[in-house]
Amino acid sequence: MALARAARSGLRRSGGTIGSYTSERDLFCERVSGHKSLLPSLERINAHGNLTYLSTIKKENYTSFWSREIRTTPHYQFPSAEQVVECRSEYDESRYPGLEATKPGEKPRVVVLGTGWAACRFLKGLNTKIYDVVCISPRNHMVFTPLLASTCVGTLEFRSVAEPVSRIQSALSTSPHSYFYLASCIGVDTNKHEVYCETMSNGGLPHEPYQFKVAYDKLVIAAGAEPLTFGIKGVKENAYFLREVNHAQEIRKKLLLNLMLSVNPGISEEEKKRLLHCVIIGGGPTGVEFSGELSDFIMRDVQERYSHVKDYIKVTLIEANEILSSFDVGLRQYATNHLTKSGVHLMRGVVKEVHPKKIVLSDGTDVPYGLLVWSTGVGPSQFVKSLDLPMSPGGRIGVDEWLRVPSVEDVFALGDCAGFLEQTGKSVLPALAQVAERQGKYLVEVFNRIGKQDGGKAFSAKDMSLGEPFVYKHLGSMASVGRYKALVDLRQSKDAKGISLAGFVSWLIWRSAYLTRVVSWRNRFYVAVNWATTLVFGRDNSRIG
Repeated sequence: MALARAARSGLRRSGGTIGSYTSERDLFCERVSGHKSLLPSLERINAHGNLTYLSTIKKENYTSFWSREIRTTPHYQFPSAEQVVECRSEYDESRYPGLEATKPGEKPRVVVLGTGWAACRFLKGLNTKIYDVVCISPRNHMVFTPLLASTCVGTLEFRSVAEPVSRIQSALSTSPHSYFYLASCIGVDTNKHEVYCETMSNGGLPHEPYQFKVAYDKLVIAAGAEPLTFGIKGVKENAYFLREVNHAQEIRKKLLLNLMLSVNPGISEEEKKRLLHCVIIGGGPTGVEFSGELSDFIMRDVQERYSHVKDYIKVTLIEANEILSSFDVGLRQYATNHLTKSGVHLMRGVVKEVHPKKIVLSDGTDVPYGLLVWSTGVGPSQFVKSLDLPMSPGGRIGVDEWLRVPSVEDVFALGDCAGFLEQTGKSVLPALAQVAERQGKYLVEVFNRIGKQDGGKAFSAKDMSLGEPFVYKHLGSMASVGRYKALVDLRQSKDAKGISLAGFVSWLIWRSAYLTRVVSWRNRFYVAVNWATTLVFGRDNSRIG
């Protein structure tokens, strides 16, 4: 330690860089080998999710690294460096404060990454008499995504679709050794059974970014997915996605802002048409439901409250193939006819480029817009891509029939971030809420079973039977198309036979089904009251924020 302090003090006087420091690192550093680190390379991603390069790190003054408590560790991989080093000093422990490994006699700790459908269904059923649980996520609530589109136009309030995770699993706020951490996981070390996290903060912590570690006995990765942009230029900068509550809030503010701006004097006819042109890219259930909600909003509320510009507002849905491709042919045709009658303009095309005020299609067509919502499906997140784990087709974390990651101990994955490995002979399941929920329900039964057999601790369930493998049976699909109409497709697969319904009765089934699926009675009450209020008084059009 004295040698380390002397070397550092000499560096402070000389202003040495990391480059000069590493020439003498053999005096007090050792080369690390044999550790399988799953932290994303600093050359690939930094703390804020942006690309960074090792060359920028080489220019940093070494003294500033110590003042910020940043060091080179085996948890980071430097692909362009000759070796990864670990420096021993009194600062090492403070670099990653957190929860250490559980001790004999303590309950095993399950760490859950995410608060989506899969994670929350798992958390809800986990036996906290057997396990301590730590949930790590950049949001502290679950989003009831099937009703998210309704919040954009004021049919529902935002709190109606957000369920606090502490209400789903009360142990996170009441148990002395269970916690919820508002943070993003930036890496996993499966040999050490540790996850490394970075807090979500706004400048209120001692140093930014604030990082910590959590040791686990069992790890459940349910980190979800990210919207697919297919690498199209300008999508991330100019389009709105619809996957989180804050996305819906931004869409609502933009929609109402454009409506109010278009009334101002001096706005040209062409600019009014652009401002009030709402374009949705993607003809899946989310895109169709949002189009239906928008058309309903226009027919019932805009016509009355924005009469000066009611003839300018327009909704366009652009899809490369057919809308609702997973639904029955008859239902697809019904949805096409109904949306067209409701004023939604359906276009076939592929987006080539997105500009701040227009999109360019592959055939050269320019489509001006005031609001652009991107809904073309999801793909693996940067975090999932950074993990050194086997991948299933499509880039998801590969799992076996019991949702285990087979190459490492005590790691499970489920939901949109996981898919069956090719050797299982099973196809990758679609990124649907019901898939994630069923996987969460299955895995919690596995955990509760092995926990009762003292298999909860790290490495203790290696040769333990997990029971029957996971089998998914599709329960059907539903989608609202606006104006009290919906589609219900109860077939188990695209090519199977089954019941298909469309119209007002389907809309009643759609509302009833989702009302019963809302997680808590509190939110069911909110949703029912919101629906009744909207039916009687119309939608609220206040723009707040």
